[in-house]
Amino acid sequence: MYTGRCLCGDVNFEYDGPLGPVSLCHCSQCRRAHGSAFSASAPVQKVRFRYVSGEDRIAEFESRPGKYRGFCSRCGSQLYSRVDAIPGILRLRVGCINEPLRKGPAQHVFVGSKSDWFEITDELPQFEKTERTNDPH
Repeated sequence: MYTGRCLCGDVNFEYDGPLGPVSLCHCSQCRRAHGSAFSASAPVQKVRFRYVSGEDRIAEFESRPGKYRGFCSRCGSQLYSRVDAIPGILRLRVGCINEPLRKGPAQHVFVGSKSDWFEITDELPQFEKTERTNDPH
């Protein structure tokens, strides 16, 4: 069981399932949304995710047709993204999880649009795009 919350604490959630591989996304949308060099997220099964409090605080922004980014409407914390094409999966922002993940990142994605001020120095695989097959298992 994982628990998590937004920065202000209004939104709290539980996830009772496996986390898929953690991806570090360097696309321009993730960089803008997070104000950082990349976002860190893992796919989770939507049916195993539930809000403990603050579901009414969740707002979504459609960042491109069929892709939505969920965040706390009070503090702005990014919590997940989802795409219409894969309705059973959320990409949970792992920085919101309270417990240790007990795993590190698996890959860098969208490195072709990464910032010029951040250098990737690890040995993780790097991809120009992302695969939509990273379901949790």
